[in-house]
Amino acid sequence: MPARRVGSPKEGEEMQLGMVGLGRMGGNMADRLRAAGHQVVGYDRDPAVSNVASLAELTANLEPPRAIWIMVPAGVTDATIDELTPLLGEGDIIIDGGNSRFSDDAPRAQRLAGLGIGYVDVGVSGGIWGKENGYALMVGGADEHVQRLMPIFETLKPEGEFGFVHAGPVGAGHYAKMVHNGIEYGLMHAYAEGYELMLKSEQVTNVPEVIKSWREGTVIRSWLLDLLDRALDQDPGLEKLAAYAEDTGEGRWTVEEAIKHAVPMNVIAASLFARFASREDEAPSLKAIAALRQQFGGHAVKTD
Repeated sequence: MPARRVGSPKEGEEMQLGMVGLGRMGGNMADRLRAAGHQVVGYDRDPAVSNVASLAELTANLEPPRAIWIMVPAGVTDATIDELTPLLGEGDIIIDGGNSRFSDDAPRAQRLAGLGIGYVDVGVSGGIWGKENGYALMVGGADEHVQRLMPIFETLKPEGEFGFVHAGPVGAGHYAKMVHNGIEYGLMHAYAEGYELMLKSEQVTNVPEVIKSWREGTVIRSWLLDLLDRALDQDPGLEKLAAYAEDTGEGRWTVEEAIKHAVPMNVIAASLFARFASREDEAPSLKAIAALRQQFGGHAVKTD
């Protein structure tokens, strides 16, 4: 495979990138980058989707200085970095785009800096829709590293003014994404509670159409509301779903930070505790949350 130097590209220039993890997010991100002309070498444990057989082969197909984006579950990020590190050299950059805890970022960056390897953390939002619509990117890292990667970020973000932020130093990207997901918990739960109330009322006889009517002209319109409408089109009573809403950890971390900084976080904390309650309940509101998680992220759900 021909390789080209990454160097310090100008904004908009085509780049070369290694992508480790080609699941729902990583695979779609790689496709979006390739469609824009970037060269992406992808590695995944599933040989059916991987371009190379190993991390060693991946790094061998990238010309130094390399940029390698990791999109793996948070629990295996450090093991992946440890496996990559001996294969990299001075000037290379590792980007962690998974849902790592922000407090893990600084120790990683410090460890890699001793080897001359850069580290950037990126909170990524966009779920299974990002390939088409673009991904919101919340980036943490040194200015020189972020600037070098801007052609990649420009391609992945949505078109227009919004959807990208250099949030601060290493750790800031994952911190911003943690807060983003905490807010997401609260928004989803508000929609879900309203949905359940209308289901149980004696006044509203067409709940799905009320949800649909809110999509234009109201102050509560949003993409999440659009996805709830989509879920109800597919399953009007959400009868195929169990009222079980998993949590990925970031809601918990947000509440922990609220306690640490004495920030009242009533809505987000209540929405997190409601997810815990969902493991013992069959509330329609929790079915709505399960449906929303499936719609925007392709997350696994339990069927009823």
